[in-house]
Amino acid sequence: MSKQHLRFLPSIDVLVQTKTARRFSDRLDREWLVQCARDAVADLRKRLTDNGLILADEAEALQWSEKLLQQQIERLLQPSLHRVINATGIILHTGLGRAVLPPSAIEQAWRIASGYSNLEIDLETARRGDRTKHVERLLCLLTGAEAACVVNNNAAAVLIALNTLANRKQVLISRGELIEIGGSFRIPDVMAKSGAKMVEVGTTNKTHLKDFAGAITEKTAGILHVHTSNYRILGFTAAAPLEELVALARKHNLFVLHDLGGGILIDLRKFGLPYEPVVRESIELGVDVVTFSGDKVLGGPQSGILVGKKEAIQKIKKNPLMRAVRCDKMTYALLEGTLRLFLDEKSLLKNHPVLRMMTEPVESVRARARSVMDALVASNLHVQVEMTESEAQAGSGTLPLERLPSVAIAVRPKQGSVQPVAKRLRLADPGVMGYIRNHKLFLDMRTVQDEELPTLIQLLRTHLPTS
Repeated sequence: MSKQHLRFLPSIDVLVQTKTARRFSDRLDREWLVQCARDAVADLRKRLTDNGLILADEAEALQWSEKLLQQQIERLLQPSLHRVINATGIILHTGLGRAVLPPSAIEQAWRIASGYSNLEIDLETARRGDRTKHVERLLCLLTGAEAACVVNNNAAAVLIALNTLANRKQVLISRGELIEIGGSFRIPDVMAKSGAKMVEVGTTNKTHLKDFAGAITEKTAGILHVHTSNYRILGFTAAAPLEELVALARKHNLFVLHDLGGGILIDLRKFGLPYEPVVRESIELGVDVVTFSGDKVLGGPQSGILVGKKEAIQKIKKNPLMRAVRCDKMTYALLEGTLRLFLDEKSLLKNHPVLRMMTEPVESVRARARSVMDALVASNLHVQVEMTESEAQAGSGTLPLERLPSVAIAVRPKQGSVQPVAKRLRLADPGVMGYIRNHKLFLDMRTVQDEELPTLIQLLRTHLPTS
């Protein structure tokens, strides 16, 4: 393209005087309007020079500039975080924020967010307090631990525990547990940043107690045992039992740190799900510190929880790193509200969204799918739609081999590709996230909430092809 078209670009002063700019003048200070105008003109310049856009005259250039200005302003004023209807069938979807929080926890957080709170004030003495106290007693009751503390995620929990207990000292770990947590965060990297010196023992598929015993030296501080929650090694395998690791550690005055990842507070077999290690079991075996996530099966906010022996937890609390990885009042409010649900097991499935979705009978999921299916058929949309059996997942490394029976709505346009349809739904308000397979858009109903059904149906009627 000839650069002569660049002469049609409007000045910033002209653009901020347009009707588009004036329409937003009561919502944005002039300096931000000017910045948006600059960004709009820069965008148009790029379209002219790189994308082959051709302008006829200055009037067309101004029209383009106003359009781009409006986009820049709306992008600035509209929240980046949007509500999304999760129709992927992945209950703990990391990209979609993992756990759906319990309503009672949300109410608690709202009360705290709307005013001041006693986050670090002891109201009885009017002196400075410990923010951990708001959840420590609950965590100790639910896990059997002597003490507990909370940081901003489980990687931080492992990091600060190792830094506290083994800085510049050796920590033994099985080669079969050098896992990648997700988002390229790997156990060896976390250990390196903690200051601990990783010593690998055993092999990928087999590690025996004698491998640990043979690697202990005067420089060894402890043993890190990582639950491989996001995958399984099957076949010719062996691993040293946790109780034997604890006994070996006691013999040599070492600590044992158990990274559980998911953090199960109640035996899932009670609800017809496969066994996953329960935090209390590790505590009862004598583990010094157990770490796990607050936003996986526990069903609370993003957080990393450390429970264990009082001496170890107190040292971790005093680590200067705690200031860098501590949680705010919102996290404590949400976590406290979530933990209290586990005090009443008989109503847990009713009030805990994550466990409810994991255990809901497939007949209930099918009923939701049928209501969506009937609504779409009655709308005479230009799509092929069917109800089909599907498989949902817990997600976020929880129950990696388990597939939960589910039901999905499969949508395929009668003409054209399904990709544009999926994109329109993703960009809707709220967005709708499904998955594409065999040129069809699947909407899994296990992760769609009952109260979301009217909105989902309306969005499908609005954004699916009608002709």
